[in-house]
Amino acid sequence: MDSCDSVDTPMVNRLKLDEDLSGIPVDQTHFRSMVGSLMYLTVSRPDLVFAVCMCARYQAKPTKKHLEELKWVFRYLKGTINWGFWYPKDTATILTAYANVGHAGCQDTRRSTSGSAQFLGDKLVSWSSKKQQSTAISTTKAEYIAMSG
Repeated sequence: MDSCDSVDTPMVNRLKLDEDLSGIPVDQTHFRSMVGSLMYLTVSRPDLVFAVCMCARYQAKPTKKHLEELKWVFRYLKGTINWGFWYPKDTATILTAYANVGHAGCQDTRRSTSGSAQFLGDKLVSWSSKKQQSTAISTTKAEYIAMSG
């Protein structure tokens, strides 16, 4: 990988990863190790999440096609090695978080939807939205379900 060229995107354009039952199998242990290394990086590199999670789906029976996609992600990392956040010491950095729950917000299932957004200064750095998997009969139960995840 030292001599490879870097790429501009973390995933091949229009790539359709599938199970690839007729593909050439590769070493599961090595493949899982590579996926695990990239999963670790997704905590601080949200640009990798989609591509890495797509590859992680095929850990049970990885093929050469899946390995090539993983290598593509590493090639992307090579080109973005100097990317990062810059926090000047003379600037006040304020972390602000917002959360909201729509109790019984879905008209069809009556399930609650929860969401949150985190800002560093005025820049959005993280967000989430999730429809709860169970239905509550009362708003108290809905609040409990929303708070428990």
